[in-house]
Amino acid sequence: MVSEHTEAAGGDTAALALKVLVAGGFGVGKTTLVGAVSEIRPLRTEELLSEAGQLVDDIGGVNHKVTTTVAMDFGRITIRSGLSLYLFGTPGQDRFWFLWDELAQGALGAVVLADTRRLEDCFPAVDYFEHRRIPFVVAVNCFAGARRHTEPEVSRALDLDPGTPVVLCDARKRDSGKEVLIRLVEYAGRMHTARLLDSVG
Repeated sequence: MVSEHTEAAGGDTAALALKVLVAGGFGVGKTTLVGAVSEIRPLRTEELLSEAGQLVDDIGGVNHKVTTTVAMDFGRITIRSGLSLYLFGTPGQDRFWFLWDELAQGALGAVVLADTRRLEDCFPAVDYFEHRRIPFVVAVNCFAGARRHTEPEVSRALDLDPGTPVVLCDARKRDSGKEVLIRLVEYAGRMHTARLLDSVG
């Protein structure tokens, strides 16, 4: 977790900044989500898709996509007074996964974006966070024209651990993205508290 303490006018309050990852498959909306919720101009590391990249990147279902994240996206959102989230969007292609371990250092938790038209694309991200015991929520990005599924249906399809939240969202809309992040902070807080109690019990 990232923490930054600043004194307010009264001199007795501290601000807390928490690190959150936004992950998922190629073209699922990670850059869009970070850009929609960030209160600062987001840092993006997008490059145009090339013919050479078509040999290694599966663009099935996202043929309209012309750019791709090659390192990370970065944004910031204030959830409430004294609590901000630093958002790190991960690259979606397999060839950039070596960056994930570095990005995951010190993270409070993660949002795994899912597209029900290509649900299998988020399996690697789910496995990554489950194996590293990093709390995460699955946010189903409701694309126009995609068949709608309920949260329990998505949870069963992904074989999620009991209690892992699944939420429906529109990654283009700030309020929708903010609700996803609030659910993550609440869930991660419960998970970290439970682990702390287990360790001292």
